[in-house]
Amino acid sequence: MSDFEPIDFTSIDDIPGINAKALFSSELSKTEFRETGDISPVPIGDKHRYMPWGADDQLPYDILELIERDETLSTCQMFNAEICYGSGLLYNTEACSEKVKEEIDSFFVGNNIPTNYLGVCQDFKYFAFCVNVIILNGDGSKIIRLIRKEACYCRLGVADSNGRIDKLYYANWRKAKPMEDQVEIIDLLDLNAPLCDLMVRMGRMPGDDGETRMRTDTRKFAVLTKVPTPDNTYYPIPYYASLFRGRWYNIKRLIGLAKEAKLKNSAPIKYHIEISDKYWTGIFRAEGITDRAKQQARVVEEKKKILEFLTGVENSGKAWFSQVYTNPNGDVVHDVVINKIETDKEGGDWASDIIEAVNMICFTMRVHSNLVGSVPGKAQTNNSGSDKRELYTIAQALQKPYHDLLFTVHNLVIRFNEWKGAYPDCPFIMLTTLDEKNDAKTVTANTPEI
Repeated sequence: MSDFEPIDFTSIDDIPGINAKALFSSELSKTEFRETGDISPVPIGDKHRYMPWGADDQLPYDILELIERDETLSTCQMFNAEICYGSGLLYNTEACSEKVKEEIDSFFVGNNIPTNYLGVCQDFKYFAFCVNVIILNGDGSKIIRLIRKEACYCRLGVADSNGRIDKLYYANWRKAKPMEDQVEIIDLLDLNAPLCDLMVRMGRMPGDDGETRMRTDTRKFAVLTKVPTPDNTYYPIPYYASLFRGRWYNIKRLIGLAKEAKLKNSAPIKYHIEISDKYWTGIFRAEGITDRAKQQARVVEEKKKILEFLTGVENSGKAWFSQVYTNPNGDVVHDVVINKIETDKEGGDWASDIIEAVNMICFTMRVHSNLVGSVPGKAQTNNSGSDKRELYTIAQALQKPYHDLLFTVHNLVIRFNEWKGAYPDCPFIMLTTLDEKNDAKTVTANTPEI
């Protein structure tokens, strides 16, 4: 076995003596969105420090992996992003002069606004914040570029005594901390007043001290837009975090694994055995096993011991002892958990359970299951066309607060560039009834600022 080949902890094994199988997995650990302990800043070179996202700085990538593992969850996330996108972003220029209209048209042509807007919509739905970078022209009089920075690759600098964060760090933080020359360091505008901060930096208005500064030489600034949350942290906690802290995410995945095993092996899954990675690490350390091939062999041997413990008359009444500990959240974490699976269902195994699991995930993601596909199972309760049309309209109407937040950077661009009469808008698509002789029409809830 190669030193770089991962050890396989997940498998489906025959249980000796009976026509059944056991599913081994190593998914006992939970993704912790809220850190209970203090997280220390991480240095970048000699002058900069940033706050890691999660204890190991891998939380956004853990979130992406969890979402990508589940078909329902990933579809709901994309649906939410598409709903937020609506008919796309535009600048309403009806009250603008021809000169301003030409400048705005050039700005949209010079920047890939549809890609930018769909990207920040996804960042908002995945991570509850997004980052845009504005680039000014040479003399600092106009904003000419608008660039989205993927949220999962952004890290925030350390806040000062007033809670102000003035730096944003953009790099590939996956698996390892990048070197200083691999990190893009960007000045971050004040989260609470980005336009005023930019105007002060560019010498257009006085600062809090009443003094007007000299225009800075910096021509690139980051604008951070966060969804306000009850617990204000460096990185917001998405509303769907409860899905991973509860049980339904794991229940749905277990049903899929069990059905797959039965189809492949014709024998039902009788036990689901969850083993923490720390359990295997402890065995390797206690027995001094460092070779990868020997570690894999020891995993197989330990699985056989567990299976032999589960079967046989001589094992009846025996107890299994497993180490447990309580994490800072008060949750009890086991090294080994053996779950017995009911196997008396035939034909449409777990049909009602998968419906319930899908509905729970859709409920948590605030997406009606009929809007992203038929409810699985034989007895489907799909809504009528009128009900679906109303659900779709409600879903889009609920994007108003997110649009207001996403418009922050665009209001900044319009005001700084002095495009009088213009304002950002994102009309949504309203499905119509047959009597209107049209499939859909666009509607806007946005009004120009006074």
